[in-house]
Amino acid sequence: MANSLHHPRFPILQFLLLLFSSISPRLHASEPYLTLDYYAKTCPTAFEIVRKEMECAVLSDPRNAALIVRLHFHDCFVQGCDGSVLLDDTIDLQGEKKASINRNALKGFRIIDRIKNKIESDCPGIVSCADILTIAARDAVILVGGPYWDVPVGRKDSKTASYALADSNLPSADEGLLSIISKFHYQGLSVTDMVALSGAHTIGMARCVNYRKRIYGDYRVTSGINPLSETHLSVLKSICPPIGSDNNETAMDYETPNLFDNSFYQILLQGEGVLNSDQEMYSSIFGIQTKELVNKYAHDALAFFQQFSDSMVKMGNITNPESFVNGEVRKNCRFVNT
Repeated sequence: MANSLHHPRFPILQFLLLLFSSISPRLHASEPYLTLDYYAKTCPTAFEIVRKEMECAVLSDPRNAALIVRLHFHDCFVQGCDGSVLLDDTIDLQGEKKASINRNALKGFRIIDRIKNKIESDCPGIVSCADILTIAARDAVILVGGPYWDVPVGRKDSKTASYALADSNLPSADEGLLSIISKFHYQGLSVTDMVALSGAHTIGMARCVNYRKRIYGDYRVTSGINPLSETHLSVLKSICPPIGSDNNETAMDYETPNLFDNSFYQILLQGEGVLNSDQEMYSSIFGIQTKELVNKYAHDALAFFQQFSDSMVKMGNITNPESFVNGEVRKNCRFVNT
């Protein structure tokens, strides 16, 4: 990224963006068979149970909010929002939890287990794990100061998972901007959706292995050399040495790490994004549209909240048609029913 900051805009840029816009995604974030009142008669307490359990989880540790939002994102980008990320490995099934992009990165499964157990006590066999995770992600955001949105429900749980798709579909921390845009488009999500959904990093934590190249690479190129940036860079390097300590974590929003707000984008304006993939949205030569959106959300929290809400609904509507035909409501979110 360092050598891409001061070049003129290449004519090929428009061609590449046109190419990505012409690719037809396999999964579509639109027109799923979901409704707001799906459980109104069969399990009217479902939303209340999720809310109460999430209140307890976030009260005990505010970081739990980010864990659930990340789980939801990693679920929806693989086979659609079907709860496949929650499945454990068995003799007959290889789950997604041990895929390289998920290994040591996903937590919060026990929170979903607790919610599922509570709901099963009230409404056995009615509410899918996929719906529980989707509702829980919304409540997680609200509980740390973020916006509200209505959650359409009626998803089914998949009987399959895809280790391979987890590694191929999910964006990585060192990935280039155009590649990430293409992965979002593949899911039926726009550039605007991508920038808005990335704002969830305002409550996220990054592992050393995912930002080591950034802080020992072009961090100074984007942030400039000034006392505040140098101090923050020194802190990051103390947490993440050149070798080892891969799982040491730091907040992606060092200003308000436990508050869902727009300061994440303000950090990108300063060139201090922890992840390369985040900073690329503002600093890459290919980031014509993304730079405008980062700047917009950095200065207008309400605009960010509104778009984030809309984009979360859109992402939550990514469906796997197979799960609606052959899916189920799992009794235990970790295992397919027997």
